[in-house]
Amino acid sequence: MTRFGRVVAAGCLALAAVAASACTPTDVQRTVPSAVAPTPGPSSRPAATGLWHPDGAPGTLAQGLASPWSVVAVDGGALLSQRDDGAILELAPTGRVRTVGAVPGVVSGGESGLHGLAVLVDGPESWLYAYHGAQDDNRVVRMPLRGQPGARTIGDVEVVFSGIPRANTHNGGRLAFGPDGYLYVATGDARDTDSAQDPHALGGKILRLTPDGEAAPGNPFDGPVWSLGHRNVQGLAWTADGTLWASEFGQDTWDELNRIEAGGNYGWPVVEGPDDREGMIGPVAWWPTDEASPSGIAAIGDTVFIAGLRGERLWVVDTAGGELAGEPFAVLAGEQGRLRDVVAAPDGALWILTSNTDGRGDPRPEDDLLLQLRVTPAT
Repeated sequence: MTRFGRVVAAGCLALAAVAASACTPTDVQRTVPSAVAPTPGPSSRPAATGLWHPDGAPGTLAQGLASPWSVVAVDGGALLSQRDDGAILELAPTGRVRTVGAVPGVVSGGESGLHGLAVLVDGPESWLYAYHGAQDDNRVVRMPLRGQPGARTIGDVEVVFSGIPRANTHNGGRLAFGPDGYLYVATGDARDTDSAQDPHALGGKILRLTPDGEAAPGNPFDGPVWSLGHRNVQGLAWTADGTLWASEFGQDTWDELNRIEAGGNYGWPVVEGPDDREGMIGPVAWWPTDEASPSGIAAIGDTVFIAGLRGERLWVVDTAGGELAGEPFAVLAGEQGRLRDVVAAPDGALWILTSNTDGRGDPRPEDDLLLQLRVTPAT
């Protein structure tokens, strides 16, 4: 596989204990409202520019999900992960949802399990990447992605990168291929706070790898680490100007949206939230933890969208040149419960995963959902 394959989608997922081999595809939901079935379209589209804001109420693309963690667009449909059973689901262009298989070797527990997903198309080959908790560590694996939309299968698993520290909480988990063709991996400090400041440790970092799992050329610390001083990053996205953004869980006071620079030190555990400490980079935006607990993020044009778990809302952050271009505002506050992931769909909408069945929020009667939210240019 060449280093710079064509990246068509990236995202994250968290899942738990899984079967030791791929399971037989089965339907998990037989009906989807046709008015909001996924819009067929090309696997890529011209990049949006400018600022974009939500327009209207969300529609439901899929329901009956259990602890979903990540969604990634593929050929007019989507692949989704479920944290606690390790399953990979497919939302076909027709609206049908089926189980593709399970990622072998996933060991769930606490906040660990199957996390981020990313898809890489390299010539005739397609690969599904996944971040998951194993028995003693967190790791990145990949599997061949085969078949046509509505009939996807996954092949044998290959370990791409291992040895990322694992704990009951603070496991990170997001994967995303960047504009440079390299794989970015968000890790947590795994409750070893001091390791976040060690440029040679893997916890509390954003890593930058080749698709084969080697340290990408040009990394600042002669290894896989791209940035350090993170507590628990679960969101990665690039705005149209090429800026990398990351969402980060704070401890007791402030959650953060950070502009990521090569070799940047984002302060944890020395600093939480805004601070002008020499040699450390403060967040561009921050919120009290009960208003955010940010997980997945997406970017359309120069607007960043942040899914809030405890905050139960979607934050909208307009940017320009890596800085705020207006006051952040929230939509969907309290309407859908906890939000785990948000991604930019090929048709220009946002896809949003809820997270109300993972035992972390108040019990709710409904299963988790995949929602679609339209956006329009900001005026």
